[in-house]
Amino acid sequence: TGGFSAEICFIIFTFITLAIIYAGVRNGIERVSKFMMPILIVLSIIITIYSVTRPGALAGVKYFLIPNFENFWMTVVAAMGQMFYSLSIAMGILITFGSYMKKDLSIEDSTKNVEIFDTAIAIMAGLMIIPAVFAFSGGDPDALNAGPSLMFITIPKMFESMGLSTVVGILFFTLVLFAALTSSIALTESAVSTFQDEFGWGRKKATFILGGIMLVLGSLSALGYGPLACVK
Repeated sequence: TGGFSAEICFIIFTFITLAIIYAGVRNGIERVSKFMMPILIVLSIIITIYSVTRPGALAGVKYFLIPNFENFWMTVVAAMGQMFYSLSIAMGILITFGSYMKKDLSIEDSTKNVEIFDTAIAIMAGLMIIPAVFAFSGGDPDALNAGPSLMFITIPKMFESMGLSTVVGILFFTLVLFAALTSSIALTESAVSTFQDEFGWGRKKATFILGGIMLVLGSLSALGYGPLACVK
C-alpha cells in the first residue's frame, strides 16, 4: 500500500535482475548465486539453532515434525503446491538451466542434489520459524496462520532477543532479498532464453524487450494496492 515507494523499489529490483541476466549465465547468474546462497544457508543454520533452543520452542518442533493425520490429505495437497513452486516444476526453469549443463555432468546426480538440498533447506526453514512462533507467542498455534507476518514480525522478535539484533536483522533480510533475487533471475532467464530460441534474438535484445514487458506488467501489480487500488 506504499504507493509510489513500492513502484520505486520494484523498478530498482527489476533493473538489478536485468543487469545480472544481461551479463549472462556464467558471469552473471552463476557468480551471484555462488556468493549469495551459501551466506543465506549459514545464517539460516545459526537462526535455526537459536530458534529451537528458546524456552517453549520444543512444542513447535513437535508440532512441525509429528504428523497430524486429521489433516493428512490437505497437508499432502499443500506440500505438492510447495513442491511445484520450490522445484520450479512447469515453469520452464529446469529445462532452461538444464540446457546449460556441460556434457560431462550427470543429470541424475544433479537431480539428487537438488532433491536433497531443497528438502533439507525446507525442513530447516520450518525449524527456523515454527518453534520461534511457539516460543514468542506463548505457545499459541493459531499464530501459525499469520502468513507473511511470520517472517516480518515473529523472526524480528527473535532477533530482538539476540545480541547484535539490528546487525543480524539487517543481514538476514538483505539475504532474504538475495533469495528473492535468485528466483527472479531464474524466472527471467527462462523467458529470455525462450525469446532467444523462438525469435533468434541476441541476449541483449531479448533482455531489453522482456525488461519493458516486466516494467509495464509489474508496475500494475506494484501500484495495485496503492494509487491504482481505486481504479475500476
